[in-house]
Formats: sequence, C-alpha cells, structure tokens
Amino acid sequence: MRAVIQRVERAQVTIDDSVVCKTGRGLAVLLGVGSDDTSDDVEYLKKKLLQLRIFPDREGKMNLSIGEVEGEILLVSQFTLYGDCRKGARPSFSRSAPAPMAQTLYQELIDSLIVEGVAVQSGRFQAMMRVSLVNDGPVTLILDSKKQFY
Repeated sequence: MRAVIQRVERAQVTIDDSVVCKTGRGLAVLLGVGSDDTSDDVEYLKKKLLQLRIFPDREGKMNLSIGEVEGEILLVSQFTLYGDCRKGARPSFSRSAPAPMAQTLYQELIDSLIVEGVAVQSGRFQAMMRVSLVNDGPVTLILDSKKQFY
C-alpha cells in the first residue's frame, strides 16, 4: 500500500458539485492499494497513521500524534499512486490492485482506524472526486508498506 499523507487544517471531497465529506484539523490520506497487498499492509499503515508524530506541541515541535490532537482523517482511494511512468507517456497501472480487492482493503483500513477511535471520513470508491484541502505546514509524507524494512 502506498499513502500520501498531508497534515491539514481542513479537507473535503466533492462529487458532482456536492460535498460528500469534510474534516477539520488532521490528515488527508490518498491511498493506493497494490496487487500484492494484504491485511498485513493495512495493519502497518494503520499503526503508522496512528503513531506519526507530525502535529506541533506547545513549543512548535512536531511531537504529537493524530490521537493526541483529536484530529480527523480524510481517506481517499487513489489507484494512480501505483502508476508506472518509466516507459512511454501513458502510465501503466498493472501493479494496482483489482477494484474488488482494493475496495476491500481500503474499507478494512477505514474500519480499523474507526475501531481505534479516530474520526474517519472517506471519499467514494471509484468515483470521480475533487479533493480540496489546506495543507498545514506544509507537511506531506509518503508511506509504502513494502518499504517498511530497511
């Protein structure tokens, strides 16, 4: 799984000119599911999202987690994170998970975060969405569950 994580003041998803979800302070997470991903990858990303200390403490140092600031997460499925642009001008998405598998793992991540007490909003799987956000910092990180071991 690949995730682009942005610390945000607020974020929202619009579909067909209607706001379908929005969050306040927290994280906007664009999530790509790969063809070889499993529940182990979901668990890794869940733990990382919960443990990342990227919110400022009283001294302005990035030292607090999403739970410590009572932040929210906007989670949006984005298969294009597995786009391979090494050959030609059109990306190949052959490493992206098939839609049924991707949707299952995407929902598993949402559910596992909710169980941990995090307020999660999500986009609509396979919909054409407009994602708006105000990046706070800016702070943007990339996680890849297959690169968790060095």
